[in-house]
Amino acid sequence: MPKRSAGVLLFRRGGGSVQVLLVHPGGPFWARRDDGAWSLPKGEVDEGEDRDTAAREFEEELGSPPPTGPWTDLGEVVQSGGKRVRAWAVEGDLDETAITSGTFETEWPPRSGRRQEFPEVDRAEWFPPEVAVRKLVPAQSAFVERLLGQLDPDQAG
Repeated sequence: MPKRSAGVLLFRRGGGSVQVLLVHPGGPFWARRDDGAWSLPKGEVDEGEDRDTAAREFEEELGSPPPTGPWTDLGEVVQSGGKRVRAWAVEGDLDETAITSGTFETEWPPRSGRRQEFPEVDRAEWFPPEVAVRKLVPAQSAFVERLLGQLDPDQAG
């Protein structure tokens, strides 16, 4: 059974344009990757808890809870490795320079026997949609396109 994740696409509007908040995964594997490496704040789903998981993982990865809503269901995508990701869009603002991420532990360097702790997310950044679709893991770019399709054209920028 493929893994399932749920996440939040936070967006803000201002000056006639839209921006979305993306996160860059922490740890040495992702350190030098940029385009195609960013993601929505998301995490693995416990059965039947998609939206609860999305909210919990947002807080774990960014250090603050997501806005209370309204939440717009953006559906699901399947990533190249088979993982299914469901997302919701919610409007709000967040100081991306003040995030505090949870951590994970892994053996690093590989086969060294040494365990090191790394942040789940090493940074967050606001992007205009045309940049976000390039930065995101390819399958997740559909969430940005779906968000824009649901916004009033005069407010989408």
